[in-house]
Amino acid sequence: MRKYLVLLLILSLILAATITTAAATQLTFATGGTSGTYYPLGEAMAQVWSKHIPGINVTVQATGASAENIRLINDKKVDLAFVQNDVNHYAYKSIEIFKNERRADFKVIAALYPETVQIVVRAESNIKTVVDLKGKRVSVGAVGSGVEANARQILGNVKLSYRDLTAVFLSFAESADALKNGNIDAFFIVAGHPTTAIMDIATQHKIRILDFSDKEISNLRSDYEFYTKVFIPADTYSGLVPPATTVAVKAALVCNSDLDEALVYNLTKTLFEHLRELNHAKAKEFSLLHAKIGISTPFHTGALRFFAERNIK
Repeated sequence: MRKYLVLLLILSLILAATITTAAATQLTFATGGTSGTYYPLGEAMAQVWSKHIPGINVTVQATGASAENIRLINDKKVDLAFVQNDVNHYAYKSIEIFKNERRADFKVIAALYPETVQIVVRAESNIKTVVDLKGKRVSVGAVGSGVEANARQILGNVKLSYRDLTAVFLSFAESADALKNGNIDAFFIVAGHPTTAIMDIATQHKIRILDFSDKEISNLRSDYEFYTKVFIPADTYSGLVPPATTVAVKAALVCNSDLDEALVYNLTKTLFEHLRELNHAKAKEFSLLHAKIGISTPFHTGALRFFAERNIK
């Protein structure tokens, strides 16, 4: 009889654990490739949420990053995702890479850190400003990429188009190699600084990153509100002299529109109250004060409730 009671107790404990696990809210977080920034950063955030929010379990999913992630969110295949704020804007407005494909069923939780527009030239180059790219060989990113869209917008801001220069369409690594070998005169990269491809070329050649004037930034932002002003310190890359003022888009955290308000409030609150626990260098750039800056698409009401409590405008 005693053995049966012990067995019954064990079975009851197993059943209770199973019910508790089943009752937990399971969230899937779309990030990026496993070798990039988004995936390990997403893992760090998922651990913080799972640790500090009772009944929450967040699973990280490797993806092709922003464009794929906004589609996954809209198709209800994931609950959370990293998406650059310009890609959010394109999806919401059905323009650029989302032309004739409106993907507006998502909400923003927060802007996280800048993905910096870096136009790289050799230090000895006579290219000093964006206007000076006229007549030059310039890598504008892969065809149809977010980088290419940024390049067209920035060139257009100074009345240039691809007709005014020789545009080539290369990846980050290919662009760095082409500049090293003298096959191009400049290239666009949009990524958090420091960026690996630029670090690579800076170890072999002195480089500069083009400055944007205040007027250029103001004009650009009047047409594309998702850009923000960014300063790149002189010691960011080997041989980078002087420092550079440029623009950036923001890596943003987005979610399904229909996620519960209380849940999103807790996700937002927990993220910003436990930033020091995020074991990733990019997390040091997260700022509650800047969490709404550069966002041109709607926020989730749960996030807005937290921001209102902290008086974040």
